[in-house]
Amino acid sequence: MRHGVAGKKFGRNQTLRAATLRDLVKALLINQKIITTRVKAGEARKLADKIITLGKKGTLAAKRRAFAVLCDHGLVSDLFTKIAPTFANRQGGYTRIIKLAVNRQGDNAERAILELTEKIVKEPVKVEAKASGKKAEDAVIVTEKKSPAKKEPAKKSKKA
Repeated sequence: MRHGVAGKKFGRNQTLRAATLRDLVKALLINQKIITTRVKAGEARKLADKIITLGKKGTLAAKRRAFAVLCDHGLVSDLFTKIAPTFANRQGGYTRIIKLAVNRQGDNAERAILELTEKIVKEPVKVEAKASGKKAEDAVIVTEKKSPAKKEPAKKSKKA
């Protein structure tokens, strides 16, 4: 019997199950919306809500706990600076699950969309056009890497 045992096993051991949930939450925080099975969405929702609550706290201990789950410094800093402030006025319910009508074709698993309730607006990258008369949409961003200066071999002088 499973009295008092929370969470689904997904047919995986503990480390693989934790990795699956971590990857789902990371994808959710990066893309703001993912499509997965309904059961995985429910489990990932629990973890995502806890991580966003940590982001709202903003303490060093909360950052360390969030990093222990997400294992990505860039994502943790985005969580604390961009994602969590958008949920400042909300007391929970940071994610929603929308069931899809069509099941997965291979195994007939119920699919669902897991998404954040508040959308984070991403700033578009501004591109400046060169003086060649091209429009800004046609301009191509080129980043040149500076290569270290090559040393030319010293020429030997002839002695008479």
